Parts: sequence; structure tokens; C-alpha cells
Amino acid sequence: MTELVANCPRCNANNMTFDLLNQVTVGVRHGWQNILETFCICRNCNKPTLFVVAQKEIHFSWIAKGGLESYGGSANQVVNVERYVSIKDHAVEEPPEFLPENIESIFREGAACMAIGCNNAAATMFRLCLDLATQHLLPEEAEGLNNRIRRSLGLRISWLFDNNTLPESLRDLSSCIKDDGNDGAHEGTLSAEDTADILDFTFILLERLFTEPKRLEQAANRRIARRTKA
Repeated sequence: MTELVANCPRCNANNMTFDLLNQVTVGVRHGWQNILETFCICRNCNKPTLFVVAQKEIHFSWIAKGGLESYGGSANQVVNVERYVSIKDHAVEEPPEFLPENIESIFREGAACMAIGCNNAAATMFRLCLDLATQHLLPEEAEGLNNRIRRSLGLRISWLFDNNTLPESLRDLSSCIKDDGNDGAHEGTLSAEDTADILDFTFILLERLFTEPKRLEQAANRRIARRTKA
């Protein structure tokens, strides 16, 4: 039987041994790293937990097809335990594809906060996504571009619209990000609707900046590959 050592969220036992009985592949990172949800039973309290685990090395790809549950040894040798499935996984908004790893991680944290009703925390995370995604869009020097604009997310986004760096069609959606940063997150007064507005703008802008260019690149590469074969 495959074993997994982790902290038990049910009885709070640290470094407890679990019996790993089943697995489901739920995603792939970097084109090779399989992400699994594993059904495990704690040997201390005999209660089940779903752990999210990630493949350690590229040559461990065999775990994706039921290999882990039939491994018969310590699963910790081939996977890292990332977390356990909890209420924050309920109806969590998935991020756009092809985001930089740091932005994707922050987006997921914001979506998890939103799923459990922590609107102010969620909005803060989505704002951070926008902050990181738009910093590199500013030129080294430009007329009217000052340090205040560089520091303020709202002012920066307005400047990017005014200088045709961001699509004008998104300007109305961006109204949820106020020029002075006073959108309610700092006062802790955001409603679920306010946070949903910020999520919508964040999702669509990230798609424009990262997802669409990558899809176009992939399509161009496929076209070149087809012409090369021909």
C-alpha cells in the first residue's frame, strides 16, 4: 500500500502517515508536472483527506495513470504535498491560461478568498495581479509619466489607456480601479459585487496581455509546422 506523510487537517497530527488509496489527475504545469488530488486515510484518526500533490521530477510521469496509488512505497519520494482540498476550493474561478507563475499564484489566492466571502482580501490579490501585469508596460521615459503614476495602479492604468497601450474597449471595465486607489479595499468596505467587478477586469486584462498572445504564437507555430511538412 502506498503511504503519504503529511500534517493531518482532521486531527492536527504532524508528519502523520496516511494510506493513499486513490488519485485523480487535475492539472499539468510546465508541460510535464502532473498535479493530483489523492484520497488518503490518516492512521491516527482514521478520517479521510484529499491532498493536492505535485510530481517532483519529469521522469515520474508514470504517476498520472494510477501509478501513485499502486506504487507501494512512500509517495513523498515522487511527489510534493502542496495542500489539502478545503472550502476554498468550492467554485473557485480558474485563472486565464499562460500567466506567469507568480501572477497565476496570486490570482488563485484571490479566487480562493472570493469563494469564501473574503471580498477585501480577494480584491487586494486581484489588484496585485494587475499591478504586476502592468508595471512592465510603462516605458523608461515618456511625456507626462511621473513617479506618482508609476506607483499608483489606478493612475497607471489610466495613463496606459490614454497612451493607447491598453485597448480602449476595456476602459469602462477599468472604472472599478479608482485613480486614487480608494476603491474600498483599503477601508474594508467592498461588497461581493465590487469584488466581482475587479475580478472581471483583472481576468479580461490578463487574457489580453498573456493568453491571447500565447495562443497566437502557438497558432503561428502550428502554421509553420504545417508548411514545413508540406
